[in-house]
Amino acid sequence: MSKPRKSTRNPAVIAYVRVSTAEQADSGLGLAAQRATIASEVARRGVSIAEVYEDAGASAKTLAGRPALAAALAALAAGEASVLVVAKLDRLARSVADFAGLVRQAEAEGWAILACDLGVDMTSPTGGLLANVTASVAEWERKIIAARTREALAARRAAGARLGRPRLLDPGLAARIRSERRAGSTLQAIADRLNAEGVTTPSGRAWSASLVRKITVQDPSDQGQAA
Repeated sequence: MSKPRKSTRNPAVIAYVRVSTAEQADSGLGLAAQRATIASEVARRGVSIAEVYEDAGASAKTLAGRPALAAALAALAAGEASVLVVAKLDRLARSVADFAGLVRQAEAEGWAILACDLGVDMTSPTGGLLANVTASVAEWERKIIAARTREALAARRAAGARLGRPRLLDPGLAARIRSERRAGSTLQAIADRLNAEGVTTPSGRAWSASLVRKITVQDPSDQGQAA
């Protein structure tokens, strides 16, 4: 872990608490319980709380949409505190990628993250290592997913699969199919004629009664004659 750069940063901590709407009634995740956990840890360390930032009724699916967290991060960037403290890590971020981003931001700006429940404490060598390993794993995971996606697409191309947006059915062909259906042809008879003429579907497959039906059901004048 790289050492936080020296600055005139306030040695106090900033506390962040959050509950989503669904969690409001859960005493184990409630705002009061989080504040108590943070206060106990801060007292044990002998430091003061500069400010408590609270997001009530905010989801943790992403970092967006949480104004109190945004304000807390701005205060940390401005040097108003040295540590961001949360009672539970999932109060801060549930996405590994989001947490990794916060770790990198903290290192770049010279402040630390402390999660009381999991021992993620960037002010200590062990906690800092844990935070960095988590962030590194997130980056590795993103690269692995990207590599696997590229490999899967290459394999599909090699197998002759068509990639990209599917082709649309020619309007003229669709009109012909509906016209034949209205004239009394069965779904299978239409499919057989198209196949005999070498006309394929937009995806390159042979026609079947079920595929023909998908075209005819879009025609309000089709009364569903028996196939």
